[in-house]
Amino acid sequence: MITGELAENVVEVWGADGKRWLRELPRILEAVARDWELAVDEPYELSYHYVTRVTCADGTPGVLKLGLPHAESITNELPALKAFDGRGAVRVLRADLARGAILLERATPGTRLRELVPDRDAEATSALVSVMKRLHVPPPDDCPLPDAITQVKAFDDYASRLGDSGPIPLDFVVRAGGLMRELCASAPERVVLHGDLHHDNVLRATREPWLAIDPHGLVGDPGYDASTLLYDPEPDDRDEALTALVPARVEQLADELAMPLDRVIAWGFVKAVMSDVWTAEDWNPGDTWSPLSRAYDVARLLHPRLS
Repeated sequence: MITGELAENVVEVWGADGKRWLRELPRILEAVARDWELAVDEPYELSYHYVTRVTCADGTPGVLKLGLPHAESITNELPALKAFDGRGAVRVLRADLARGAILLERATPGTRLRELVPDRDAEATSALVSVMKRLHVPPPDDCPLPDAITQVKAFDDYASRLGDSGPIPLDFVVRAGGLMRELCASAPERVVLHGDLHHDNVLRATREPWLAIDPHGLVGDPGYDASTLLYDPEPDDRDEALTALVPARVEQLADELAMPLDRVIAWGFVKAVMSDVWTAEDWNPGDTWSPLSRAYDVARLLHPRLS
């Protein structure tokens, strides 16, 4: 029986389908390991997928990721990684979407980029930029990934459901939604996006200095990926010293990506508000818990600089 955070998250998101998947997970793991000749080692910290270290029959170290076959986190991750084709991201070794299984290259030594924050923050930002540039390839003709603009619905839904009664100022939500529409419409190019590029999703490697993992998989303006890193790592930590890193990060991103400063600021504001809007999907008037994180602090910091 699978218990703990993985079980709680899977049932909360996928309900009865999640419960069935959890019951079948041990059998799926055994069958995939047998069919692909994998020696299964200890799992990583689990949240929404079963992710474990494995060793292939030829001795190659890998990572096996198992999830609900119909979950977007699986169905979008695979085409994104295939589009990246090992440039700035781990490679796909095998996949079986019918079983929700992806076998991935293991980044070694695998230490997270977050280890450089805050003492070597400029170095960490440069590493993210280098990965970003490698990832941003034109989408293939048959690319099934959703366009980033589809996420603007989160702002509309928040405004419709909560209006002025929500924990996030409504003017922030409306401004972020409008800005996202403008940014997507004026994108200088459309590329395959990681969709969740931040310090915990970039690992030290040997094939390349740093490799990205866990893409959400989108298509759109490159500036979308130059935003999540502004309130990471640990967005729940509202340490003012971490928020104080943002202005330097914004300037560095604009310089190293050769991106207009106003677009970096605008995307930073949009994604910061979106982060807490997503968290507030479970918030209702009268709740005592707050969905606000350091993302909101970053949005407040950037708001006066919007053009």
